[in-house]
Amino acid sequence: MDIATILGLTLGVGSLILSFLMEGGHLSALIQIPAIILVIFGTFGAAAITTSMKQLANLPSLAKVALFDKEMDTEEIIELIFDLAQKARKNGLLSLERELEDIREPFLKKAIQLAIDGFETNKIREILEIEMFYTEERHKAGAMFFNKLGGFSPTLGIMGTVLGLIHALGNMENSSNMASAIASAFIATLWGVAMANLIYLPISDKLKHKHQHEALYLEIITEGIISLAMGDNPRVIRMKLVSFLLPDKRREGRI
Repeated sequence: MDIATILGLTLGVGSLILSFLMEGGHLSALIQIPAIILVIFGTFGAAAITTSMKQLANLPSLAKVALFDKEMDTEEIIELIFDLAQKARKNGLLSLERELEDIREPFLKKAIQLAIDGFETNKIREILEIEMFYTEERHKAGAMFFNKLGGFSPTLGIMGTVLGLIHALGNMENSSNMASAIASAFIATLWGVAMANLIYLPISDKLKHKHQHEALYLEIITEGIISLAMGDNPRVIRMKLVSFLLPDKRREGRI
């Protein structure tokens, strides 16, 4: 579970509800089914026009990425590559075939297999960079979809408010309920703005952030395995890979 995402959503939605209650409001006033239908389903409908069914079917996976942490420890992967480099230097690249079964990271396993198969280092880099590029494109598409939701949602909220005002002003003969009807009309705008700024846009940025972390992780693997295939000294490989990390993340004492 991604604690930062859960904490952020809880604080954002919670502060909105708490401030509304402190002003004397009632939660039942926020539950306007017509407004919710228009804002949520209308927003997804507008965003669906801009994408494909494949992307829509991928939404649960994107939500899972945002809500759950994927195990990508950069320090751990550097130490693993260092150990593999030591074994390859001592026993040769072919000895790493015995290590493949214990490696859970698919990208690392593929990179090692390319090195074992004797591909030239420039070809290994080319193959891995192609995979990294299309991974980036998939991540961009997911983040962009939530960004679109964040753009459409406030507009659909305004449309809901306009529809509510049309209904309220069309019944001016019943002036006793007009104030309540006008107030209810603005609930749609609230839902539109809240969904955009508390759900859709934050998730879009979270997906971008996680992509940056994964891109660094894959880049470390790429550079490490290419150096391993070139026969570089294991300590040199680790020093090179540690350079990718922020200063406070580097284990200088182990280099």
